[in-house]
Amino acid sequence: MKLRGVEFGRVWGASGVQGFFGEGYWFHKLLQPFGLNWAHATFVAKTTTLGPRVGNMPLKSDFTPQEKLPKCIVVKPLKGVALNSVGLSGPGVEALLERGLWQIRKKPFLISFMSVADTPEKRVHELHDFVTILKEHLPKFQAPVGLQINYSCPNTHIHIGNLIDEVAEGLGVASELGIPLVPKFSVTLPAEVGAKIASNPACDAICISNTIPWGAFPEQIDWKGLFGSRTSPLAHLGGGGLSGANLLHFLMSWIRSSRRAGLRKPLNAGGGILGKEDASLVLGIGAESIFLGSIAFLRPWRVGGVIDFAHSWHMGAYHSQATA
Repeated sequence: MKLRGVEFGRVWGASGVQGFFGEGYWFHKLLQPFGLNWAHATFVAKTTTLGPRVGNMPLKSDFTPQEKLPKCIVVKPLKGVALNSVGLSGPGVEALLERGLWQIRKKPFLISFMSVADTPEKRVHELHDFVTILKEHLPKFQAPVGLQINYSCPNTHIHIGNLIDEVAEGLGVASELGIPLVPKFSVTLPAEVGAKIASNPACDAICISNTIPWGAFPEQIDWKGLFGSRTSPLAHLGGGGLSGANLLHFLMSWIRSSRRAGLRKPLNAGGGILGKEDASLVLGIGAESIFLGSIAFLRPWRVGGVIDFAHSWHMGAYHSQATA
């Protein structure tokens, strides 16, 4: 997927799946010989906030998770789903930039940012401050970089209200950076609203979908069947967001609906892509690129194969190439 003349590839990592700098989780190196390999995917950094945020995942001094099995993540591999309430734990953008690791990357990648203020005005102000900080450091970056602006994280309890106006103002602020801008939403966003947002000249692409909040789509998701209770196992942390197999249906429906509503910008789409067939389906209905996230701990042995398959994909490719 080419944005502003820069090739960002057909496969992106989901924000957070490889940490802030591409280091990944501790088990990534152990499973690399068995297929968990991100070498041919575009790196997207874990979403940062403006300032430090404790969130629900304790971090070490190098900003990696303290816990081997974080208590804010519940994984159900047999059902192909996971629930997380990480809550945007992180040190803030200045601390991340001070490490200098983004600046020395050699391939195009994306930084992800989300404001956590409680009003639209404050959120735009936080984005402005973030842009000011990042703009100062951009001349030191060795590779092209894009900005994913996250408007969808279910674990910050932000109710955005008039989203179109807020995103438009945010895109105007971020356009000062002169880099590709990719707003990120979940499939709970009405597709026609996504199409309207994408029509903004400052919007280079749309990223769809983040996790969906606990309890969403109750007529279509059997929450009790997935997790054994009508109460979230992460209720004490706000409920959490669902990822995995159940999102694929909603993702495909959103893509079709948004295209019918007139969305013409490139789509980076993910949610429930756990194999080559899933990737083929999403690319086949109009996504220019896919992103992979929960597959890394639900079906880790498939990651490298799905990435390679997606890069070689063309209409009808699944029938001749996919074997898993």
